[in-house]
Amino acid sequence: MNPISLLLAPRARPWLPLRTSASAPNSARAAAAATRLAPARRQHARLSSPVLAVTAETLSLSGGADEEESEGRFDWLDQWYPFAPVCDLDPAAPHGKTVLGLRVVAWYDRAADDWRVFDDACPHRLAPLSEGRIDDKGRLHCVYHGWCFDGRGSCQFIPQAPALGPPVHRNSKACVAAYPSVVQNGILWLYPRADAEHRDVLQRKRPPLLSQIDDPSFVTIYGIRDLPYGYDVMLENLMDPAHVSYAHKGLMRDPPALSPDAGAMGSLFRWTEDPGRVEFDVEGGGPVKMKIEEANVDGFLSPQENGSHYRYTAPCIVSISTLPVEAEAEGEENKKKKPQYTQRLICIPVAPGRSRLITTSTRNVGIWLDKIIPRWFYHIGLNTLLDSDIYLLHVEERNFAAAGVQNWRKAVYVPTSSDGMVIAFRNWFRKHCKNQVDWAAPTVEQLPATPTKDKLMERYWSHVAQCTSCSAALKAMKALEVALQAAAVAVVVFLSVAKGTLVTTVVHKTAAVSLAVLCFSASRWLASFIEKNFYFQDYIHAHK
Repeated sequence: MNPISLLLAPRARPWLPLRTSASAPNSARAAAAATRLAPARRQHARLSSPVLAVTAETLSLSGGADEEESEGRFDWLDQWYPFAPVCDLDPAAPHGKTVLGLRVVAWYDRAADDWRVFDDACPHRLAPLSEGRIDDKGRLHCVYHGWCFDGRGSCQFIPQAPALGPPVHRNSKACVAAYPSVVQNGILWLYPRADAEHRDVLQRKRPPLLSQIDDPSFVTIYGIRDLPYGYDVMLENLMDPAHVSYAHKGLMRDPPALSPDAGAMGSLFRWTEDPGRVEFDVEGGGPVKMKIEEANVDGFLSPQENGSHYRYTAPCIVSISTLPVEAEAEGEENKKKKPQYTQRLICIPVAPGRSRLITTSTRNVGIWLDKIIPRWFYHIGLNTLLDSDIYLLHVEERNFAAAGVQNWRKAVYVPTSSDGMVIAFRNWFRKHCKNQVDWAAPTVEQLPATPTKDKLMERYWSHVAQCTSCSAALKAMKALEVALQAAAVAVVVFLSVAKGTLVTTVVHKTAAVSLAVLCFSASRWLASFIEKNFYFQDYIHAHK
């Protein structure tokens, strides 16, 4: 399993009230809500001392109106959002996804040698352009009626329009909305405003720079997975290191067993020493001391006592690094000499009750492993890790929705320092977002129904179909499975035909039968492996 993927477990986190984004936030209502908040909260928003016994009361979820006015409301539409890693995008086909409530399609514009992101709806009859193709001229081609669009979203051809008739394809109604997009750090990003005034947004604001990814002395492994719980539930879970030993039991080394020189990964999972402890559990959980610093509308920093640190860059990125904060001030050459491992967990709001996780695992040690181990092998471990708490998070989100996000402080009991980042995120989400995502498109404020586990934890559509490495591995393994079955049948047929001629001794017969059984058994094992790792495998905590 990829050690870099081990920290990627999303976990149960409440989905907060889901607002319909058709209208902008009501300023009067926001002001009224702000006046209801007690002023005692301000000093705790920027904790800079160690959080040793953090409680929901210590880091309360109430704050003053002047605090919100001074630090401002978070603008969800003035941000860049990841679409997918470029390594998982086929330039020969369009790709459809939902981001921030927007149904969009990404396609490769050969004329500009760049990726484009459009509304995933043809202006003709609103058919999905993601089901189309790239035509021989490099244009996006709608397969419903054949309309074609260039990289600016302008319609270039309407087959049904007479050649000598009016140029109806030049009408503005024939254009499709094109969103600003850019490839940075191996990821395609989009800006969720298609208005003309935002076409040059790159000159004003770029996506967050993910350091080390473009450095040739580092190697980066990308991953992607759609998840059946909301954005805030995912983020809260990723900021909760204490759940790792329990929700992911058996999937990684026991934290207390790690020695002080366990290396980069060891420091991420080593808990704080607890001299007075007399009771230990088999999972090896323990106290987690952390600080919350630089808390503002753009996120916060959380140095851990074990030497690693978390940084939340709103709205999407949680960075986990083994390089201490103090070391970041050192020169680049000195930093490169130290073993470094950085896990970036990029959380994308998709729709109410749905989110997407893109992972980038960057390291400057063991680079040779990337040359011999395929990416799909790492993804098996990552998907198992994500599966282990999918059901917990999905149900927890519904429990929080029933309680109401405004009652979060009363509904939960968070008495230990390990909940420090969870509380810090909830404070950020409340202060700057009013506990809700501002969707870029009209969105129904309702969580989807809970499906059966095989659908909730399915891997094919949520990951394999989006990952070029896993898709290729699945195709190859299925071909191998068929070949093994064919070989078993061929051996049996050979035995029946060659009986008494080519196969004359008991040794020959035994060898042939053994080969047939071996091929058939291998095909059955491979079929089970494919099902568990590319389609569905239940995770039963009681048996771990």
